[in-house]
This record gives sequence, structure tokens and C-alpha cells, in this order.
Amino acid sequence: MQQFLPVSKKDMKERGIEQLDFVYVCGDAYVDHPSFGAAIICRILELHGYTVGIIPQPDWKDDNSINILGEPRLGFFVSAGNMDSMVNHYSVSKHHRDYDNYSPGGKAGLRPDYATIVYCNLIRHTYKTKPIIIGGIEASLRRLAHYDYWSNKVRRSILLDSGADIISYGMGERSVVEIADCLASGMDVKDITYIDGTVYKTRDKSFTEDGIILPSFEEIKADKKTYAQSFYTQYVNTDAFTAKKLVETYDGAMYVIQNPPQKPLSRQEMDDVYAIEYMRAYHPMYEKDGGIPAIKEVKFSLISNRGCFGGCNFCALTFHQGRIIQSRSQESIIDEAKLITKDPEFKGYIHDVGGPTANFRNPSCKKQLEKGVCTNRQCLFPKKCPNLQVDHKEYVQLLTKLRKLPKVKKVFVRSGVRFDYVMYDKDDTFLRDLCKYHISGQLKVAPEHISNNVLSYLGKPDISVYNAFCDKYAKINKELGLKQYLVPYLMSSHPGSTLDDAIALAEYLRDHHLSPEQVQDFYPTPSTISTTMYYTEIDPRDMKPVYVCKNPHEKAMQRALIQYKRPENYDLVKEALMKAGREDLIGFGEECLIPPRKIKGKDFSKNHSDKKPANKSGNAQNKKSNGKNVRPTENKNNKNKKTSNERTKNRRRK
Repeated sequence: MQQFLPVSKKDMKERGIEQLDFVYVCGDAYVDHPSFGAAIICRILELHGYTVGIIPQPDWKDDNSINILGEPRLGFFVSAGNMDSMVNHYSVSKHHRDYDNYSPGGKAGLRPDYATIVYCNLIRHTYKTKPIIIGGIEASLRRLAHYDYWSNKVRRSILLDSGADIISYGMGERSVVEIADCLASGMDVKDITYIDGTVYKTRDKSFTEDGIILPSFEEIKADKKTYAQSFYTQYVNTDAFTAKKLVETYDGAMYVIQNPPQKPLSRQEMDDVYAIEYMRAYHPMYEKDGGIPAIKEVKFSLISNRGCFGGCNFCALTFHQGRIIQSRSQESIIDEAKLITKDPEFKGYIHDVGGPTANFRNPSCKKQLEKGVCTNRQCLFPKKCPNLQVDHKEYVQLLTKLRKLPKVKKVFVRSGVRFDYVMYDKDDTFLRDLCKYHISGQLKVAPEHISNNVLSYLGKPDISVYNAFCDKYAKINKELGLKQYLVPYLMSSHPGSTLDDAIALAEYLRDHHLSPEQVQDFYPTPSTISTTMYYTEIDPRDMKPVYVCKNPHEKAMQRALIQYKRPENYDLVKEALMKAGREDLIGFGEECLIPPRKIKGKDFSKNHSDKKPANKSGNAQNKKSNGKNVRPTENKNNKNKKTSNERTKNRRRK
């Protein structure tokens, strides 16, 4: 019978283990579920014959907290958890978050800032030479020198600051087993230099001879242009088939060397990972604290795929999981679905069937599993690649089979759906089934912005693609006799976004009767093109200057414009409009965003917006949509009006 991994000496004794082979130190609470990286890595090692214990959220102020399982025979694995610890701790405004989904009862503050570094230093206090292997999202995205938003400086590779021996970056199922086998054979950790998907450090210059020599740490720290060039070299070397070894020099004597990524897992290998018998729950020791909140959303969800060829510039998936899609077989997913229907808490609802992008089930073109992805073009941006294979058939089959399982009432799709990929499919079956069976009243999609200027920096398609998707979505829902809405995710202050762009977005929201309840300010996280733009004010793709909104007050104005109807945003919106010379949007006319003066205690937008007629899909009225972020189709009465983009272009010509 499967058990939780040992978390104490008592657990070890009950299992007859005198000394563990490995100890895994993690910034998250212990949840034995395949949505948690720590669980997968530990169970994979266990599957290959190694004994593994876990120390979740040790007290980093107490050296003894790292000794509760004793000294491991072979080494330590260390991860900050499912999130970068700094993203986990801080909002984009650098304020402390007061809730942690991955901690008992949601309690914040149970892991340190830069958790991977702190845990490794804690280990080194006691175990001076014991091998330490770091992994997870924090180590993966900080594997070479990187801009750190929270300290506002360029930091060294996390390998150096942590004192660890090896980084297992990306998805580590293969690399951790290879590392474990090397250590078990008696090999010195310093000699493990050849495993794909790893980063190591050395003072031996001979290891650098067949690699791409990146600018030194001192050079990229001193010059932003050099930083941008170095980052883009890394970005185009993230494919397992085409990537070269990368070498970064420190002080002219230390070399941090990144081996090429591991090859994508085959479908059978993916199936094997999810066929492991997980406990599928948090450890019972957390029951007294109210459990671990993060399990709620994933407990009855199914992971279908990994990787993403969407190519959004603000997303780190290219660096972490890669662009080649890896997916599980239908049989594997259905077997897991049958397993969760047996859970006493299952109420008949599968919460999600997806991954980074729900409707990506196969590589974007046939050549990728032999030659890799293109280094000089994206699959979807700026336009669809001629070689892109668009096919939802297998995903539709999978969802249909899941719907028919006994005890299953409804199967939701809550992972992101790429609307442009949907539009490129000549067969509407997937979108029709999605509307009919797999959403409940609303579908969340991510256009992020409406200005094509900003979209080009985001790596997102032209706004015309989103508009066409909205029309098709409304049409299909009408045919099905359903009143369902689109909820667009929007981002403010992304590099390239000017005040004019923010105003154009506000006009779009006005024209389409949208009232966003949530807005995401751009968050510069490690190892993305967008973060490089933010720091350097250079687009690393073409090395041209890019405008970056860094002033907190202007950022507040851009954000307020997206929610211009809120009375508390009135002053910021008015200031923004006056600063941009858009006083024409201040007044009581239909096209105005705000009235000329603040109306205390009232929603000033009602003076002009409520008079508009309903749109084609019949869901424009705020009362009917219950305040949701509805995106209806274009109002017939506004056909002859200039669009907000056209008005902006005309002003710029003037």
C-alpha cells in the first residue's frame, strides 16, 4: 500500500530505513499530487529504487531544521516550490502578500525570500561537501545571470549564490535520475558535467571549448545592451534539438555552463509519470491547520499536456517547459479520471483538462520531434506559420470520452485556450463543444490588450483575430440558445504601452460595454523577453528601443484607465486624459469616458453608457451580465463610427 514519503525519523523507522538516499527540501508544504513538482521528482526517484524523504518548509532560522531526517547517503535536492519565492511573497507593487496557497491554512511567511539560496546555505552550514542539486521554477529561471525585479539589479546565476553543485532545469524527470545514478555509482558530483537539462560550474577552461561564450557577468551587469544580446542568445537556445552549450564567465576564472535541454518526454514516458500511485492529497500533519489551499483547484483536475508554442513574451514557459508539446495518451487521462471519481469528495465535476494551453495536444508541426522548433520564427506570431498544423480532433475525442464516464456530471476546461489557434481551425467542432459542454456561463481568454502596438511587444496576435473570435463565439452561443460571456484578461503597463495605448484600450472597453473586475499590472519575472524589455528598455528581438512605463504614478494611470468607470479612479483617469490631450473624452457625450467633474457617490458612467442599446448577442447590459467582463460583438448602431485605434492613428498623424 502506498504511503506518504517520510517526513520524520519515526516515519523512517516504520519503513525500516536507517539512512535515506536523498532528502528533498521544499518551500511548499508537502502535497503528494502530480500537480506538485516535488511529488513527481520524489516519486520518480523512488520508482528507480532510491529512498527519499522530504523536509517541507524548514525553519530557515534554525540549523537543526535541516537535520530532522539525518544525513542522506547521496545528497540533497532543493526547490523553492511550485512558484518563485519572490512572486509567492510579493505583489507587482512589491507589497507583501498576506496569503500563501502552498502553505498550511494559507499562512504567509513560512518560507524565506530567495528560498532556494537560503535552503542551500542552511544545508551547507552542517554538510560542507554533501552534493546539492537544485531545481524547480525558481532555479530553472535563474540558472544564468538574470535581472531581479525585487532588488532591481542583475544577479549572478543561482548556482553560485546558493552554493549548490548542479541545477536540474526544466522538467527534471530524466535528469534527476541520471544524476542519482551517477552519485550512486560513486562518481564525484564535480564530474557530472555531461547530462542534458543541467547547469554546472567549473574553473577548468577546457569545458568551454565547444560552447557558445556569452558575455561575462561583469559585462552584462555594466551594459544593458549587452544584457539584452546575451538574453536573446539564451532564448534561441532553449530547444532540445538545436540548442548549444552556453558558457557564462564570472571574474575571468569561474564558468557556469548550461548543457542543452533534455529531449521532450515521449507519450509513453508522460503516461508513466502520471501512472505512479500518488496519495493525491496533502500530508495529514496539516489537517489541524486547515489543510493546503492549493490542492482544492487541482485535486479533481487532469493534466493533459506540457510545453507551449504560443510564444507570449511575458511568459517563462519557453525557458522552463519548452515550445514542443508533450501530451499524455487519452487512455492515461481517462484512467486518472476514473481514479478521481472514486474519491469520496468527488461531486461529479472535473475542474479542468489542460495544461499551459488547454487546446494544444500535439507539436505545432511534424518536423519538431526530429529537427526541433524554429529559432527564427514563432508558430502563431505575428501571423500563423504556414507549417502550423491546427487540429482539435483528439482533444474533442478526449473530452467526449470524459463526459461519458460514470459519476461525471460536467467536464470543465479552465486552462487557457488560445483563441487564435481556435480561429485557424476550419472545423468548429471544438468551439461548439466547448460552448455547449465545457464552460459554465463564461469563458476566460487572454487578449491582454487591444493596441496592435502593445500586442506586438506582448507577442500576441492582431486585435482583429480576437474580434473575429468574439463574433464566432457569440454566433455559436446564439445557435445553441445559450447566453454565455467572454471574460478577457487584460494587462496594463507592459513594455511598449504608452498612455495613448492605455486610452485606446479604455475606448475599446467603452465601445464594447466591458467593465473589467480584475486587471494585471505587468510583473517582471525572471527570464522572459518582456522582463528584458522592462530592464533594458530594448527589444532583444531586434535591439530597438522600447518605451517602458516605470513611473509608479503613470502605471497607476494606465491601470485606472482600464477601470475608468470606478469612481475611485476618477482623478487618475482625468489626469491621464488631460496629460494626453484627450479632453474630448471628458464630458457627457456618448464617447466620453468621464464627466467634467466628480459626482460623489455615483457611478458617473451611467450618464452616458446605459443609454446604449443591446448588441447582437444580447448581453451588453451590465445588469444582465451581473457585472462580468462581457465582450459582445460590435453594436450595429456604431458601424459608421471610427474605431478607437483609427482615432488614435489620426491624432498621431496630426
